[in-house]
Amino acid sequence: MPPDLTDDGARAARRIRGANPELGIVLLSQHIETRNAVELVAQGRFGYLLKDRVLDVDDFLEAVVRVASGGSALDPHVVSRMISTHRDPLAALTARELEVLTQMAEGHTNLGIARRLWLAERTVETHVASVMSKLELTTSEEHNRRVLAVLAYLTARGGRRNNHAD
Repeated sequence: MPPDLTDDGARAARRIRGANPELGIVLLSQHIETRNAVELVAQGRFGYLLKDRVLDVDDFLEAVVRVASGGSALDPHVVSRMISTHRDPLAALTARELEVLTQMAEGHTNLGIARRLWLAERTVETHVASVMSKLELTTSEEHNRRVLAVLAYLTARGGRRNNHAD
């Protein structure tokens, strides 16, 4: 996005969100910029997809619908680059709980996670409950708990660079 080809899209998304807080936004970018994205993810109704990784029209449309419905849709590479802290709140999670939380961070519902990980939806619900407990997320609203869990994930994992080629 001209003029400076850096974080113009993310800055525009942030301004748009400021003027229209209930508007769902899907940022489609060629580059990862996390400075503005963390704030937008925390507010919900936000997607951040990478142009060169959006290969399936149905997956793209599913992400748009998810964002329009109040959820989020994040490319795994975006998730892996989000801001981190020195404390790792995820250390207590099992490998499967971490997989489930990763899927949550990408914006998938319990049913979507179950399908991707070949699990029963009830099993995913159990893992989600365990993640919430281990992360000490006690708010009564399920949506807020999911957002807080994803933020914990992003904070803990974001600073660790993905060693895979982009």
